[in-house]
Amino acid sequence: MTFEALGLNPSILSALTEAGYTKPTAVQEQAVPAAIAGKDLLVSSQTGSGKTAAFMLPSLHRLAELGSAQQQGRTPNQEKQAAAARGERPRFRAAQPKMLVLTPTRELALQVTTNTAKYSSNLRNIKAVSILGGMPYPKQMQLLSRNPEILVATPGRLIDHMESGKIDFSELQILVLDEADRMLDMGFIDDIEKIVAATPETRQTMLFSATLDGVVGNMARRITKDPLVIQVASTTARHENITQRVHFVDDLSHKNRLLDHLLRDEALDQAVVFTATKRDADTIADRLNIAGFSAAALHGDMHQGARNRTLDGLRRGNVRVLVATDVAARGIDVPNITHVFNYDLPKFPEDYVHRIGRTGRAGRNGQAISLVNHAENMHVRRIERFTKQTIPVEVVEGFEPKRAAAPRSAARPGWKPGQGRNKPEQRSFSKPRSEGGHYRSEGAPFRSDRNDGGGFRSEGTPFRKEGGGFRNDSPGYRGGERNEGGGFRAERSEGFRKEGGGFRERGESNFRNREAGSSYNKGAPRSDAPRRPWGDR
Repeated sequence: MTFEALGLNPSILSALTEAGYTKPTAVQEQAVPAAIAGKDLLVSSQTGSGKTAAFMLPSLHRLAELGSAQQQGRTPNQEKQAAAARGERPRFRAAQPKMLVLTPTRELALQVTTNTAKYSSNLRNIKAVSILGGMPYPKQMQLLSRNPEILVATPGRLIDHMESGKIDFSELQILVLDEADRMLDMGFIDDIEKIVAATPETRQTMLFSATLDGVVGNMARRITKDPLVIQVASTTARHENITQRVHFVDDLSHKNRLLDHLLRDEALDQAVVFTATKRDADTIADRLNIAGFSAAALHGDMHQGARNRTLDGLRRGNVRVLVATDVAARGIDVPNITHVFNYDLPKFPEDYVHRIGRTGRAGRNGQAISLVNHAENMHVRRIERFTKQTIPVEVVEGFEPKRAAAPRSAARPGWKPGQGRNKPEQRSFSKPRSEGGHYRSEGAPFRSDRNDGGGFRSEGTPFRKEGGGFRNDSPGYRGGERNEGGGFRAERSEGFRKEGGGFRERGESNFRNREAGSSYNKGAPRSDAPRRPWGDR
């Protein structure tokens, strides 16, 4: 199928030809016709599948058709210029965008804006701007004063302008939530619901997410009307064009030497090195620059201008190695990235999928290399279970680890990681183990194996019967083992320390044995009673 067959505007088709687009991807083939028809969409596809064009191309087509139908009247900018010519003082008017795109990160918002400008290069009267955190406030006011047709924003900054009356959604026609699962992970669910509540009910809603389950699915059902669900591939889809491998390292020095060696591969064009912390990103970028690499860091503590310059240098080829945290895992679309290095493994397997998705874009080949300490082997297994792929372990000659990697059991034919974990003979919540463990099986007493001095109770046996001081079921509470001076009460036998012990015996009126005429029961203590220290009471 070609873009012409999708029924797009001729101006958009010419812009796509100039940008080098020849054939739509699988998600674009299904989403573009339905979006042009005005249907709500719920789309789940893997990263790098062309989701930005899937929602932006049909939206530009609808806005272009709408603009040509309303071309007779004056635009807001023309009215503003006419008011200035009449000598009237211009007043700020709230921006009334026709399309809103919500993104979780600034980098993704800038990428959407850049692609939109590319697709609409031959369209008149269609402007797209980004409203982001970290951008100077006067600059944002300047962009909003243009009354753009397309507004791309992050939820937090958009809420600020909504509350101050700088944005009015009464004319909104299209709402897009890009990377909705990531926005929910970042805690934007309340902001999203507030933004959606401020938009007209007649809008068209398109939601793009890596998964449509759980909280994302519940929210999607609330904000859409009879949506068309498109699932091209899930997050666990196999990256057939990306070669994945693991290198085990002994310590930090071994990891740094191995990374330096791998970055000098002649097949490497550009690479992204992912770290767990912002400090590591700065440190590794500085060390790589000292070693002769053209490297730069990218993380959330950087000013927005510095982040933009770093990404621009990466796209221009001035930066060969980008050292980044997970803030850049979604939003970098540079086709020349051939290698991705996991200097530190991500916390969640889903982030691993998005990390390696920075390479192998649009069907190209790429390599994903993870530098793993032996103590992190369990994290590798967790990633394998999530992706249902076995990541091979390789050793570079001259950089062999001193400790050999843990042997892996031979896989059965057709077996995938994560399958068969809850076998009948294995322990699980549905069938806890009964022999020698801490779980109770059907018909067996609770921990019945430890009767001899183990401190656990089986049916019909006492708690520490010999000198243990606990209850025997037959004589009664604390019954009878410590009768001579032990301080425990035998059932109906003798009192609590009758002779001088101060406790009462059954049938006696006073709690303590006192002489007749005592004032104990009259509410006042005896005047001649000796006072004991607090610790002796």
